[in-house]
Amino acid sequence: MTPNGAFTLGVILIALGMGVPGPRGVAVLLALTLAFAVIEVRGASVTALRRAALVVLPLAAFMGVVWVGIVGESPYQIASATAGTRTAALAYVAVLCGRLFFIVAVIQLVFLRFAELTPLALIRALALPATVKRVLAITLSLIGTLRHAIDRAHIALIAAGTLTRKPSWRNVLHSWRLIQAVWLSAITIMVGRMRDKWPVENTIARLDDALANAAPSWFSGDDRIWLPISLGAAAVILVADRISGAL
Repeated sequence: MTPNGAFTLGVILIALGMGVPGPRGVAVLLALTLAFAVIEVRGASVTALRRAALVVLPLAAFMGVVWVGIVGESPYQIASATAGTRTAALAYVAVLCGRLFFIVAVIQLVFLRFAELTPLALIRALALPATVKRVLAITLSLIGTLRHAIDRAHIALIAAGTLTRKPSWRNVLHSWRLIQAVWLSAITIMVGRMRDKWPVENTIARLDDALANAAPSWFSGDDRIWLPISLGAAAVILVADRISGAL
């Protein structure tokens, strides 16, 4: 697959996942996603699922405490002024977190499909305007800067004796110091780059040259198989439960 085809397929899957399909539609959607994971991503699919779980599980635990443990009813029951049940609240949390898990997993699968490419090579292959490519590259640079700032701040606070290497209550009590240090470090790095480093090195002009692709390939190879299949599956998902309900 080309990056254009994979990202288009990812957008289709996410749009269908957010469209609240019924049980039959969910089954078709999961089957299509599983086929993409097994055929295109292969073993890296486990990494995608693990990362999605790391993102969703803390949110699921928090929402379970709030909606199931404290509120005891779903938002729909609150809006309709009917008697609420914890079962409905649990179902609400499960559906919402399941949808988020699916979206994060699809995003991870698409990116892991091109794990062998560098970020610049991946962006260069996309059939997008130069301005959009530049924004994507700078955004990735900002993400890398934030990760670097986290490492610097964490190491500095450990060296100062404010935090410990292992989990401890001391880390919880001083977590606000880590957040403050990360924020200040990230701002300092970005201001230095934008004001001094990038103008001196002519980074933006060099970035445009690095991202230039005179003839990007929109769709080719396996794209011509996956995209028609996904569009056909989308039609099935949109009508499957409506037809069964009418019958």
